[in-house]
Amino acid sequence: MSAVGYRSAMLVAAVLACASASAQDATYAVRSITPQAALKAAQAALAACTKNGHQVAVVVTDRAGHPLVMLRERYAGPHTPPTATGKAYTALSFKLDTSSFARITQSGEASSGIRQLPGVVAIGGGWPIESAGSLVGAIGVSGAPNGDADDVCAKAGIASIRDDLDL
Repeated sequence: MSAVGYRSAMLVAAVLACASASAQDATYAVRSITPQAALKAAQAALAACTKNGHQVAVVVTDRAGHPLVMLRERYAGPHTPPTATGKAYTALSFKLDTSSFARITQSGEASSGIRQLPGVVAIGGGWPIESAGSLVGAIGVSGAPNGDADDVCAKAGIASIRDDLDL
């Protein structure tokens, strides 16, 4: 190969390498919970609440906050699906369970105003779902007598898929 041909080949290789680096810099891959895992978690959460005598709604969202599954016991109040959705949204958005979120955003705290954002629900029952250190979704439960009881059910839902998530 001539010196000119060699330099042309090196220039083409450099341009291709830059193009590959640009494409890698312009996109990213995200892990998210599957609808099947979301359904399994929602069913387990609903079963835990039913066993404890609570009529609830359960919502599981994907990594982007889109609801994948909503299950509601037949006598759960009409407010429970949107409240469960808000709890999952809050847990996902702030990467924090909603009981902890409620404590750090109560009146008089520096972050109290964040409760006023649309869709935020600051009461127990919402939990982020992680897999291998990455946030992949969230679960929200609403309808038990208090946030602590909703938390128990949400944790049961996550526990049911823990082995599936590579935690």
